[in-house]
Amino acid sequence: MFLLQIENLHATAGGQEVLRGIDLEIGPGEVHAIMGPNGSGKSTLSYVLSGREGYEVTEGSVTFQGKDLLDMEANERANEGVFLAFQYPVEIPGVAGMTFLKEAFNAKLRYSGEPEANAMEFLKMVREKAKALSMSDEMLRRPVNVGFSGGEKKRNEILQMAVLEPMLSVLDETDSGLDIDALKVVSDGINALRSPDRSMLLITHYQRLLNHIEPDYVHVLANGRIQCSGSKELALELEANGYSGFEGEAA
Repeated sequence: MFLLQIENLHATAGGQEVLRGIDLEIGPGEVHAIMGPNGSGKSTLSYVLSGREGYEVTEGSVTFQGKDLLDMEANERANEGVFLAFQYPVEIPGVAGMTFLKEAFNAKLRYSGEPEANAMEFLKMVREKAKALSMSDEMLRRPVNVGFSGGEKKRNEILQMAVLEPMLSVLDETDSGLDIDALKVVSDGINALRSPDRSMLLITHYQRLLNHIEPDYVHVLANGRIQCSGSKELALELEANGYSGFEGEAA
């Protein structure tokens, strides 16, 4: 049984069709990478999966752990185990990072009918995970992403993922804006979460991320469809030759 199964997915944004028949299956424990030119629909796919407003599915289906994902509200998808790491993480003034994490963690527990986390045990757990990402207590006390550098924002996203332990993590250009050191820290954090049960969908423009996170499959998304799939070697070909062979293909 697939963890995620997408069949003939069509979606519009601002009244314009962006996704034109996506077919994708992700098994438990698998890491899939999606690459493609600007405007191909990569971010739209991530937003549709996470339930972001402003994106309308006009055809097709998405099944997650045997359930109709498209029939769920965004918060239900999160509580069922879908996590989206944004390309541009938003700032949340007035909400401390630790408060944000605790509320999200407890919301997931309440959704599952479990008691809320013990405050001291939760604090200890978060500090351990934050330390692995080179995040200080001071960063956890600050409002979410406010005044953070690009690399700090991405590390904060991975910390959220580490705390929530989602079944499916959708990472929308997590490598964007990261220097070499920050990329390694973030990649190590992602790799630490790999397990036989959890799956990941990496969306990226560049092969360099895949030097740190080994994907099981690489897909080329262009003109709103997955044009071809392959192993990591496909990413190396794209790095060398670009997307010119796919951008002109009919959708």
